Amino acid sequence: MDDPVLFRQGGFRLAARVRGAGASADEAQVRRLREFAQREDQAADELVAWIRGADENQEDQGTRGSRGSQASRDNQEQLELALTQGIDAVPNPAPQLETFFRQVEATPYWVDTERLHRGAKAITRAGLLGLFPLGDMSLMGGYLASRATKSLVGTREIEYRATRRLVETATWWIDVTTPGAMAKHQTGYTAAVRIRLVHAHVRRAMNEREDWDYEAWDRPVNQVQTAGTLLLFSLVYVFGTQLLGLRYSARERADILHLWRYIGWLMGVDEGLLPADEDDAWRLLWVLAATEFIPDEDSKRLAKALVESHASIGAGRGAAGKVLAHVNVGVHSAISRLVLGKDNADFLELPNDPVAQAAVFAVAGLNFAAETVRLCVPGATALQELLGEAGRRRYLKRLREAFKLDTSYQRHMRAA
Repeated sequence: MDDPVLFRQGGFRLAARVRGAGASADEAQVRRLREFAQREDQAADELVAWIRGADENQEDQGTRGSRGSQASRDNQEQLELALTQGIDAVPNPAPQLETFFRQVEATPYWVDTERLHRGAKAITRAGLLGLFPLGDMSLMGGYLASRATKSLVGTREIEYRATRRLVETATWWIDVTTPGAMAKHQTGYTAAVRIRLVHAHVRRAMNEREDWDYEAWDRPVNQVQTAGTLLLFSLVYVFGTQLLGLRYSARERADILHLWRYIGWLMGVDEGLLPADEDDAWRLLWVLAATEFIPDEDSKRLAKALVESHASIGAGRGAAGKVLAHVNVGVHSAISRLVLGKDNADFLELPNDPVAQAAVFAVAGLNFAAETVRLCVPGATALQELLGEAGRRRYLKRLREAFKLDTSYQRHMRAA
């Protein structure tokens, strides 16, 4: 099969050349992947049906709904207890709750806690620089997958609350990639499970829509789309930071993917779609690019909302703010163009600023030089990890104070 459009331009063209046939797939593999587009997440869906059942009972009873209201609170308390202390801490758990958490707590045999820690440290070393590929490559690249965008547009959250959702995504990403956070019931672990339930709430809402086109869009928030999200935050992130000049050893790249393999497992991705190594990840991305990364008008709308969120940095700052907004949009769009290629960037109507692009290339060169020095200086890597972790921690604190973030994601579950 010929390379998909995503692998013919930009940074991914370079990856295709370097990896050769190892980054491609045959028609049988493509057909096999497409089967997962009809699969959802039964355990999470049944748990959400149980949670929402009490809420809907409360709504049906109206002012007489004290029983319904109490049932809803009881269900939520059981869920929180299971998340933070484990299912064994819940007295007489509902069958749906127990089934879900017995599955979640059955850690796969392949999980290596030391590798999880090393992978998180390698990500942490990038500090706040890691946020650039997260938004400009992972999120913007995800908008090319038009079937996946239908749920985003359907909730109206991404398009009309782009800045807040970008911040929430960054916060979640920092939570799950902090060293030690993926231990059971810790911050990253609970964040991964919570986002799985958010997906189930959105899926339930989309399945209730009369206008959902199953033939054209597949099942909402299906296994293929969740696996695609996983790759955007793992493989594309690593590749994106490399394009910006960062350097990783082969073991570091493998450990980062191992960390995300476990995160994906907690998020409910079928084990058949969890890449075991870097070759698996590139092959899966190639198949996704061939079958899912087909942009449409909704892709443009979401890209526009994300660009406008970058421009909002200059709001209320007068002439200086306009300059700041222009520079911010130019830099972010230049990074997107670097990895997505000209045709995809033009389709998404991303600004094309040659000066910003030259600046990004220059900074990437400086980063590569600094990284080369780091590899030669004893203790420099450990120091960079400490500095990166401190920067991420300060940034996270500022975000939570400024945006009053709800780390339980209850607002998103109610909105769905």
